[in-house]
Amino acid sequence: MLSKKIRQYLIDFLVGSLWVQSEGEDRYQRRFEAIGYTDDPEEMKLYPIVIIPSGFFKLDVYGTEQAMPTLPLSTWRGIPLLFGEPREEWSADGSQLIIHADLLASTYFLISRYEEVYRRNERDTYGRFPGKSSLPYRAGFLHRPIVDEYGEALRQIILEEGIAMRYNLRLEERPQTFSRVNLTHDLSRPYNYRGWRSFLRAWLKEKKSPWEAARLSFSSDVEDDYYTFPKFLKWDRATCDSLGKERADIFFFIRMPSRHPLDKPYYSLHSHYLRSILAVGEKYKVLLSLQCSYAAGHQSELISRERHLFERTFRRRPRGLRHNKLTSCEPEDLLQAYASGFRNDYSMGYADVAGFRLGTCRAVKFINPNTRLLTELILHPLVLRDLTLSDPRYMALDAEEAERIAHELIRVTARYNGELTLLWHNDLLSQKTHPWHSVLYRSMLRLIEELGTVPQE
Repeated sequence: MLSKKIRQYLIDFLVGSLWVQSEGEDRYQRRFEAIGYTDDPEEMKLYPIVIIPSGFFKLDVYGTEQAMPTLPLSTWRGIPLLFGEPREEWSADGSQLIIHADLLASTYFLISRYEEVYRRNERDTYGRFPGKSSLPYRAGFLHRPIVDEYGEALRQIILEEGIAMRYNLRLEERPQTFSRVNLTHDLSRPYNYRGWRSFLRAWLKEKKSPWEAARLSFSSDVEDDYYTFPKFLKWDRATCDSLGKERADIFFFIRMPSRHPLDKPYYSLHSHYLRSILAVGEKYKVLLSLQCSYAAGHQSELISRERHLFERTFRRRPRGLRHNKLTSCEPEDLLQAYASGFRNDYSMGYADVAGFRLGTCRAVKFINPNTRLLTELILHPLVLRDLTLSDPRYMALDAEEAERIAHELIRVTARYNGELTLLWHNDLLSQKTHPWHSVLYRSMLRLIEELGTVPQE
């Protein structure tokens, strides 16, 4: 069964903490449990709202095919429902609302990534669970944070059905703007041509003349195609300043060295070029974080070693973690990250399709679906990633459609007081490399400033 700790966490995540209003200096002194999750007749009497369990958490169901939702899904109050029945009923005396839609099991299924663990054999060539195989994609709601929609519906019930007034309750404020914005950039390809190795690639592999290869490889840093840092960091800082220092940050995720072929290009953490990039980052108050190598995504014991290397090299703790190519799929990866001292993971997006991998646009604590234990590792939804939108292997969108989808997801995140995390690479922000990512990124930042500084009605 579901532990009391996780049950209360899920309820609080959906509706926020409820407080009884009282007289005196501290007017909100006592928490109130308005929602119960039980089918026990005696226990049901304790709550003005009761959600009836569907059986998902039963010992003989959990972890079996019976615990997988069946398509097509029914809807509760216009929201896709994974478990239970989409119906409600009031008690005979009108004092209690009984909801047969199992919102807790539906929420748990999504934020714990239960599906990815149950279907461990379904992985792409990089070892990632494909977004297009996910239930949210197949059911057509990946672009909707339905967990947040459940929460909003429950909050409306508490307010509109008189429950808040009857018990003198105060609901947690959730303004229709971003709770946080994280502008993140992976330094996977910090340069295009630097040094003798690049010279040989340009000359022998790309068949450029020796003079052209030398010009590309040994010119000043700022002449490299991928040296876009001053441009986009200036944009980022203006956006962060408009939102306020408590609500927005800029991150560099620095990849740790690895000899795995999928961790190319290899670059030294001590190179002059990287140090010059970090100097620009320091000017714009960029936070340094660790991007685990692709190798560590498949050998999680390397995470701790890479963290130690990061700290020795940069003499600071990484502010968060992301896996190269978003390879984090298994609970073991997250548990190893937690054991290595990380408390913030920024890998929670699908590589092949944009949307809400966790069913929510808000940061959520990691629940291990194997053990059903709640941890203190915070998972930050990765809402939009450049390659996901444009790469021919993934969504392969044109500029107009990419902007439409990006703006829609940004607006939805603000609507539910979510945390917006973007991932744009420095190389794709070069107009020599890609024709429209720079324009798209700038338009997204303008929209973020608009939605972030003016609360939406």
